[in-house]
Amino acid sequence: MHAGKLIIFSAPSGSGKTTLVRHILKTFPNDIAFSISATSRPKRGIEVNGKDYHYLSIEDFKQKVENNEFLEWEEVYAGTHYGTLKTEVEQIWAQGKAVIFDIDVEGGLNLKSQFKDKSLAVFVMPPSIKILEERLHSRSTDNKESIARRIAKAEKELKTAELFDVFILNEVLEEACIKAEEIVGDFLKIR
Repeated sequence: MHAGKLIIFSAPSGSGKTTLVRHILKTFPNDIAFSISATSRPKRGIEVNGKDYHYLSIEDFKQKVENNEFLEWEEVYAGTHYGTLKTEVEQIWAQGKAVIFDIDVEGGLNLKSQFKDKSLAVFVMPPSIKILEERLHSRSTDNKESIARRIAKAEKELKTAELFDVFILNEVLEEACIKAEEIVGDFLKIR
């Protein structure tokens, strides 16, 4: 039983945290479940409500903040909010599983400060800012202004890596996946 435990993967956009989290979920399907964040941003491409995010209007999001329904939340960019609903985490713990998060750096640090030794905070490090920028361009989900904003944010976020329990350099994906498996397996004592 892993109820009460949190695994937090944080990184600048484009570092590969989502790919690593998906790998961990496939590796430990009986032990870990994904925490779907809530957001006030519109859906992108083929995203699905309740699978990729819980999409809320800005008004609904702010109402949930007032009702203290979030473990953590923030306005990441002007008018764009992200947060972790308490009910999402409680439902996963009720299944006896640990919760895994794919979350931005500030949100990850917020969760780590609340849950301390019940959490494992992993910082996914890109090989370089230049490679990060190339990855964001290749995703084709953001315009040039958005990419520039994400890169500026990434430069600040990289300075927080030492506040996390461990970091994974995501230069060679296969190696990063193996490292992620080892770290998570050790934390949950299932290796």
